[in-house]
Amino acid sequence: MSFLDCSCISHTQVQPLDREAQYEDISHQFLSCDGSENTLQGPAGGDDITGLSAEPAHYQLLSELGRGFNNLSRVNMARHVPTGQPVAVKHTNLDECTEEELLQLMNEVLLSRAFRHRNLLTSRLVFSCCCQLWVLTPLMAYGSADTLLRTYFPDGMSESLIAYLLYGVLKALEYLHRMGYVHRGVKASHILLSGEGRVYLAGLHSVYSMMRDGKRMRTVFDMPHHSPALLPWLSPELLRQDLHGYGVKSDIYSLGIVACELVSGRVPFQDMLPTQMLLQKLRGSHCCLLDVAPFPLGELGALKVSRSGVDSGIGESVATGSMTHSTADRPQSPAPKNHSVTLHNLVQLCLQQQPELRPSASTLLTHAFFKQVKRHTRDTFLSLMYPAVPLTSPEDPPVSWPPAPSCHAPVSTSAEAAWDFS
Repeated sequence: MSFLDCSCISHTQVQPLDREAQYEDISHQFLSCDGSENTLQGPAGGDDITGLSAEPAHYQLLSELGRGFNNLSRVNMARHVPTGQPVAVKHTNLDECTEEELLQLMNEVLLSRAFRHRNLLTSRLVFSCCCQLWVLTPLMAYGSADTLLRTYFPDGMSESLIAYLLYGVLKALEYLHRMGYVHRGVKASHILLSGEGRVYLAGLHSVYSMMRDGKRMRTVFDMPHHSPALLPWLSPELLRQDLHGYGVKSDIYSLGIVACELVSGRVPFQDMLPTQMLLQKLRGSHCCLLDVAPFPLGELGALKVSRSGVDSGIGESVATGSMTHSTADRPQSPAPKNHSVTLHNLVQLCLQQQPELRPSASTLLTHAFFKQVKRHTRDTFLSLMYPAVPLTSPEDPPVSWPPAPSCHAPVSTSAEAAWDFS
């Protein structure tokens, strides 16, 4: 086994570390002026897990939601038996991790404890079970934006829903950038929605600090782990890996790619070879969101352009089936649709070739495209999500608390939807 064994992780909730103290005052000061800007204030009880116990035997593992971290981590829906509260449990077998992977896990746990923001998916409940590390987070009942696209909105989301999702992501990025971090993993599968309608940005394993010796660096040069899976979303300056480096504006570029992804249901550059994708980005090629099909229509040219009952920008989903739809069922390219001028402008600003020309996250939050977010309540949010339905845990409570699972104990894998946790 690697240098980090199970005995180094307490069976109780992780205690604050020294490095957390340096962020505490800044984080609370930032949050104190950030509490009322999001319209939807979901019930605190639904997303708060700090009062739950740190005893594995108190949790009943249910369906598998997905895997990640080189397939070493498995994420399950679970129920806290004493209270009945549903949660998500990510458990990783430490015996199978390399020393580098263990360091990544430790870094993610540290960052999760250092950050406190209502739009960042962090966990303050971490404990070990035999040789497995358990990380608990609130259950994201609507899953990821990527899952919603693949299942319910294969031809793209409405502009109102896109604005709602991107606004929550920008709030999280504004916080991270002010704290001196660059996310480097902004994509639809890292945008999660709770049952109460709160938007969360996940993927903290890719976060990188720009602080060196107590000073904030303007640029950094580190290449993120698992970068091949992130290539379509990464900025040209990050991919270039030259002496100019990259900074927080690379996240703004990724946000522009996500906007195109949510509009069309397709990931820009996804069908290109990595070298071709790199050349296209370095040449300044834009993702095509502009009221034309970004890919050849082929046989899909005869498809009826979908209509939205929410706004006149983006068509609603043609899919109304269950969560078991595969990628093969998804249209390979959407039909042309009309988009608002403000959405055009937002994407163009984010995808500027030169990072200094892109606006900051704080500036983007004041963009005209997000004015519609202020109008939404819980009821209007649910209408935007139609026909998507939230995940629910089985109603029948267990007769008795299950014993703590062993390191290699099988768990239920009858997942209704697969989330990308990489």
